[in-house]
Amino acid sequence: MSTRPVPTKANEPKPAPFDMKFEIVVLPVLDVDRAKEFYAKLGWRLDADFAHENDFRVIQFTPPGSGCSVIFGKNVSAAAPGSAQGLYLIVSDVEAARKELLERGVEVSEAFHSDGVYTGTDQNYLFGRRRISGPDPEHRSYRSFASFKDPDGNGWLFQELTTRLPGRIDSAATSFASATDLANAMRRAAAAHGEHEARSGGQRDENWPEWYASYMVAEQSGAPLPQ
Repeated sequence: MSTRPVPTKANEPKPAPFDMKFEIVVLPVLDVDRAKEFYAKLGWRLDADFAHENDFRVIQFTPPGSGCSVIFGKNVSAAAPGSAQGLYLIVSDVEAARKELLERGVEVSEAFHSDGVYTGTDQNYLFGRRRISGPDPEHRSYRSFASFKDPDGNGWLFQELTTRLPGRIDSAATSFASATDLANAMRRAAAAHGEHEARSGGQRDENWPEWYASYMVAEQSGAPLPQ
């Protein structure tokens, strides 16, 4: 018989009383200027390029809409170049993200999803070790991917996410990384609202702005969608 105490409301961990914002990921690279050219080609914002006489240089880039940045440089990391793997970029449309990188001259994999098999010859990622061609057939959040590498071999993955699991973000806050992400969210809300009006006998809903807003906030936070 287990003697492990059963969690109760009284002994559940409480949220920290202050913010701890994840700020930086360090990328180990060999050729600093080559890496700088690559991340600039992605369209990421160049925040800093500082060099000092004591053989030190640090460069910082931030992906569009991201609160976290990457840094790399000379004498910044002792890790082997290319050893950073499994770096996830959240996008609302994995095929659109692929198209954008391809147009920028970046080599990127086809979209893929998992069949739930955790053994195989493919590089491991969330949900498996075997890559099945094409996005998730049911277009479920978290389930569609595409991958690319920087010149040193540091590995990135796009992960398509439109609806977060409950509790992942502040249920009262909604934000979008770009005008495209906002437009896509509005399209999904419009489609759902059309079904809502059909269920209401085809009558025009004069309160559609409130309905859209409720739908978009609920979709991001993982709360039940309005009916």
